[in-house]
Amino acid sequence: MRIADLMQPGKKFISLEFFPPKDEGNWPGFFEEVHQLASMDPLFVSVTYGAGGSTQDNTLRLVSRLKQMGLEPMAHLTCVGASAATLHDFMRSLQASDIDNVLALRGDPPQGQDTFVPDNADFQHASDLVRFLREHYPECGIGVAGYPEGHQEAPDFETDLDYLGLKFQTGGDFAITQMFFDNAMYWRMLDQAQAKGITKPIVPGILPIMHLNTVKRISSLCGATLPPAFLQQLEEAEAEGGPAAVKDVGIKYATEQVRDLLAGGAPGVHLYTLNKSEACLRIYRELNACLCE
Repeated sequence: MRIADLMQPGKKFISLEFFPPKDEGNWPGFFEEVHQLASMDPLFVSVTYGAGGSTQDNTLRLVSRLKQMGLEPMAHLTCVGASAATLHDFMRSLQASDIDNVLALRGDPPQGQDTFVPDNADFQHASDLVRFLREHYPECGIGVAGYPEGHQEAPDFETDLDYLGLKFQTGGDFAITQMFFDNAMYWRMLDQAQAKGITKPIVPGILPIMHLNTVKRISSLCGATLPPAFLQQLEEAEAEGGPAAVKDVGIKYATEQVRDLLAGGAPGVHLYTLNKSEACLRIYRELNACLCE
C-alpha cells in the first residue's frame, strides 16, 4: 500500500530507517533489533541503498524480509549508476516482493569527492528519478527528501525549497527531512513551503544521539547544525559520566524534539535508528500517549 495512503490526518505516527549490514554475519543481530522495534508499530520502515551491486542486492533482500515480517518497507533508490534498464530491473524486483514504495534520492558524491557527477544525463537530479518512476510505475508510492537547513549544494534555502516543490510536481507523495537538531528549522521550512503552495506531508527526520563522536561526524557530513547549548550538554555529559551519560542526554533531547514536533502539528516522525533499538524504544515508551491521540 502506498505510504501516502497510510497517513491519516490527525493520526500521528512513527517510522524508522535501517541500513543493510555489510557483513551477513551481522544479519541475525540486525533482525533481532528489528523485531524489538516492530513493537513500536511503525507506519513504515525505510532501507538505504548504496552504490554497487552487492549493496543494492542487500537492500532488495532486506525489504523483502521486512515485508515478510509484516512491516511496510520503502526502498531507497538513487541516481548513482542509474539508467532506465537498471531502474526497471530494480523496480521489477520490488514488485516481485510486493514492495509498493520508494524513496527517490539523487545520492551522494563518492567518498573523497565534493561534487556529484551523474552517471547518466537522464538522471542528474532526484526529480528526474521521480518523473521516471511516476511515468513508468504510476501505482508506486514515492517519497522524496527535504532539507530543513537547505541542501549543502543549493545556492540558498529558497532555491532548495523550489527543488523540493519540483520533486512534488513530478510525482512525489511526501517528503522525509534530513536530520536536524533545532525544531525551529523544521517549522521555518514548513511555513516557507506552505507559502510556496507546497501542501504535501513533510515528515521530520530525527537522529537520537548515542555517541558524541558519531554525531560530530554525521553532522559534518550532512551539514546538520548542532546547537551550541546541546553540544555543550553532550560534552559535559561525556566528561562527567562517560558514554552512558551522553546516551541519556541524547535520548532525552530527541524525546523532547519528537514531543514538540508531534504537538506542533508534524504528521509523524521518522527516526534514524542506525540499526539499534534502544534509543527509539525509549523515545516510544516515553511518548506513546502522544501517538495514541
